Amino acid sequence: MSRPLTIAVAQSGAVQKDDPRQANVARLCKMMSDAADQGADIVVFTEIALTTFFPRYYAEDRAEMDQWFEREMPNAATQPLFDLARERGVGFYLGYGELTPEGRHFNTSILVDKEARIVGKYRKVHLPGHDEFDPDRAFQHLEKRYFEPGDLGFPVWDTMGGTMGMCICNDRRWPETFRVMGLKGVELVMLGYNTPSANSQNDGETAEMRKFHNRLTLQAGAYQNSTFVAAAAKAGTEDGHHMFGESCIVAPTGEIIAMAKTEDDELVIAEIDLDDTAFGKATVFDFARHRRIEHYGIISTQTGVTKPSVK
Repeated sequence: MSRPLTIAVAQSGAVQKDDPRQANVARLCKMMSDAADQGADIVVFTEIALTTFFPRYYAEDRAEMDQWFEREMPNAATQPLFDLARERGVGFYLGYGELTPEGRHFNTSILVDKEARIVGKYRKVHLPGHDEFDPDRAFQHLEKRYFEPGDLGFPVWDTMGGTMGMCICNDRRWPETFRVMGLKGVELVMLGYNTPSANSQNDGETAEMRKFHNRLTLQAGAYQNSTFVAAAAKAGTEDGHHMFGESCIVAPTGEIIAMAKTEDDELVIAEIDLDDTAFGKATVFDFARHRRIEHYGIISTQTGVTKPSVK
């Protein structure tokens, strides 16, 4: 048996602060159309795909930032993407800032099927950065100011022939992200990220080290849960801030099977077989046989580090 699926990871080059949403959506539509021409079943776009990465900007009045958020999905700007998905029979993952009718703000992604129906929503759980202006940083990272932590957990959805899950950017650094979805049988984890090449708090951390950490977390999450991972970057120099690319597709073995070569709009495409996730789930990572949950309680009951007392 086999369950083939052709994945297209759609890396976005830089999106500048003054670029209108309609122009950004047109770029996404071009990549979706190109992906469909190459037989893609699903396209993975990046985090905050419709605008520049606005959390790098500080506004004393929080409401000034609402211009960067979407109040409904689809909306007038994004409807062409949904129309094209329906016309070409392609599903997609899309990240954006969500402003709910109740006035709540989330860093959100959606999963859209081949009929252009929204079948899943995820809200970023692990928010990095800080919530007030920090003069000691080389640049600001104000996700904690502009977003609430996600309130939907880590759901998965049976759609388009497989069990699919989502996360966003910093979530990939936390093993709990992948393990929760792994315990739900996930076979494909999709995520977008906007990751700067520099660390705003550590100028000694090189861009190559940050790329290594990106690959490490994606590959570990894939291997330790026997799942495919498809990760889409926003890359290049955006409003004077450089972000690395390396959008990629990772196999359940932890091997990278395709990776972007540029920092521009670029498709990374691979034909996979979702049945390739079965072996790991039935052997090394057969959770039912091998997990020892009696020893894991600290993971879900404690946040900070508690060192053993000295006697």
